Parts: sequence; structure tokens; C-alpha cells
Amino acid sequence: MAALLGVSLLARTAITADVTALTMYVVLDLDMSYAAAGGVTATLTAGLALGGPLLGRVMDARGLRTVLLVTVALQVVFWLSVPVLPYEMLLGAAFVAGLLMVPAQPVTRQAITALTPPSQRRAAFALESVQGELSYMLGPAVVILCAATLSPGVVAWGVGAAIVVGGIGIALLDPPLRTEDESLAGTAERPPRREWLGARMAAVLTVGFGTTMLLSGVDLAIVATLVEAGQLSWAAVVLAVFGVASVVGGLMYGASHRPLPSWLLLGLLGMVTLPIGLAPDWPWLCVAVVGTGLLTAPTLSAVADAVSRLAPAGVRGEATGMQSSAQSAGFALGAPAVGVAIDASVPAGGFAAAGLAGLAAALTGYLLSRRPPTRRRPPPSKHDLAEAPAGRPGGAGTRSGA
Repeated sequence: MAALLGVSLLARTAITADVTALTMYVVLDLDMSYAAAGGVTATLTAGLALGGPLLGRVMDARGLRTVLLVTVALQVVFWLSVPVLPYEMLLGAAFVAGLLMVPAQPVTRQAITALTPPSQRRAAFALESVQGELSYMLGPAVVILCAATLSPGVVAWGVGAAIVVGGIGIALLDPPLRTEDESLAGTAERPPRREWLGARMAAVLTVGFGTTMLLSGVDLAIVATLVEAGQLSWAAVVLAVFGVASVVGGLMYGASHRPLPSWLLLGLLGMVTLPIGLAPDWPWLCVAVVGTGLLTAPTLSAVADAVSRLAPAGVRGEATGMQSSAQSAGFALGAPAVGVAIDASVPAGGFAAAGLAGLAAALTGYLLSRRPPTRRRPPPSKHDLAEAPAGRPGGAGTRSGA
């Protein structure tokens, strides 16, 4: 497990840095606007959101190494061609690169489910969330530091190389995606979506979406607040405090023996985010973001744990892909939504908007989780088949699947 977490950290750190690398390349090397750079990163993010379930479904059907072979090969081609592609072609290529991104995060989550007993799974997912926080802290920062001495095109090559090396490392480790009991019991058969993609799974995905939407909005609100105060140079310090608090919160949650539902953790996260806008300057902002940071990794780990429990083994890849897509969509929408609130009010209003978005998602998740689970319909008996009209086995029609 330690080797997988290490290789996965390399790949995830590079994947979180790809937006920064592409932005700097478009702005500095192509000499285009930040709006143009936003177009490239938006297409990449759209590809990530759509590709999660697709790659997960292929992984369920064809296995891990097939997916890694295709995605690693595509990433090699994309990142080598970035410095020579014109802007219009870069837009389309970025979408394909996002669609077929190396699935480091979903694979890590599935491997945790397969390799850890249920009693230790929550702690393992908390560690995985801490890994995610470290990747977000390190990736963009390393790219920016490298760009001070290297050209953006070379930096883009470096990011691509790290993604490829991480993908190859995961392929060499070839971690199991199902437990031994699941494999021996034949539980890898693919059940119809209606049997597992019900209200409770929708509740967890909603919480995942709301969590990342809140976090994306908080990042933007921090920058906007410091710009208004004339203290933008302290943004890195505030974000570092935020990240360290999240790491500490994840470790504390993993060591605790009392799990909390994901919707409750997100509700608490939204509540502690609302008053951050009262901080007048960067020292108080450092203090104010600690509460939000402490609840970030626990909320994300609770979402991952819930998805692993609700998804049958045969569709676990697709389910974790849906989780990644929901969280990618939250990151993509959070900053624009909070930006509208900031433009319409004051920077402090961004924290309020992010907190309210989190509370709304938590309430939605709670209401969905209260709905009774979908009952699995038993297969038709021999008597039912004998009594059914010709051409309609079991009297229930022939429609199947999702």
C-alpha cells in the first residue's frame, strides 16, 4: 500500500499541476490572454469530468492495465505535442487529454477498498484524502517555482513526464481492485445501474460535488480578500495554513473511532466557512481558515468511504469515476459561482456564498440519504417463467441494464 500511495502521489501532484502549467504556457509562450488560457483549462476540466465514469466502466470490464496502457500512451502524445500545437488544436487536444487522464485517484480508492479490511478502511481513506491535499499544495507551487528558471514549454513537458511515470508505476504495481472474497464469490458481475445508482449514492455524489465547490470558492475568496486589503503577497501563507490544517484534520479523523456521515461533515464545513469573511487581514485570515481546513480532508474521506460501501464490486470503477467527476465539476463551478457573488457584493461575500453552497449540498445529501434504498428485484422463478406470456420472460418485459 505504501508503494502505491507514493506512486499515486507523484501522478496526482502532476495532475493537479497541469492546469497551472497549461495556463502559464498559453499566457507566456503563446502570448495570449488569461481568458484564452481559461478556455484550455476549461476543456481539460470538462474532459476530466466526462472521462471518470467512462474509464471506470472500461476498468470494470477490461481491467486496470488496459486502461493504464491507453491513458499513458495518450498522455505521452499530448504533452510532447503541447509546445508545437496551435491554440485551436490545443483546445481539442486538452479535452481528449482530460477525457483519457491517468486515473490515479480512482485506482487508489479502489485499491484501498480491496486491500484494507472494513474496520481500517476509514483510516485508509483519510490518509488518501491527506495525499490529495498534499498534491494540491505541492503541484501548482512546484510548477510556478520551475517556471522562474525554465520555459513554460519545458515545464509542461515535466508535468507530462511525471503523469506518465506515475501511470507506469501504478501499472507495474498492478494493485488489486477487488477483495479476494469478491473475486472468489463471483461478485464481479455487473449489476444494472438501477440497483446501485439510487438515492443514497446520489446523496454521496452530491456531497462530493458540494465539498469541492465550497473549497474552490474558498480559494478564490481568499485571494480576493487579500487583493482588497493590499496583502496579496501573503496569499501563499494563508493557503499553506489552510492545507496544513486539512492534513492535520485528515490524520485526526483517520485515528478517531467514531465516523460521521458525509452530509453532516459538509454541513459543519459550510458553517465554519460562513464567518471567514469577517477576518480583516492576513493574520486573522490564517486563524479563520483553520476550522475549514480541519474539516476538509475528513469530509472528502467520508465521501470516498461511502462510495466504496455503496458500490458493488462489479461497478466500483464506474462509481469511483462518478465520484471523481462530481468533484471535478464542483471544482470547475465553485470559482465562477463565488466570483459572481464577490463581484455583486464584497470579497467577504465569497466566503458566505461558498459556505451556503456547502450547506445546500449537505441538506440535499441528507434528504436523499433518508430515502429508502432501492430493493433488488429477485430473479424470476421457474413457475414465473412458465406462466409468463411468450416473448416476455417473467412478465416484466425485456428491458435491462441502466
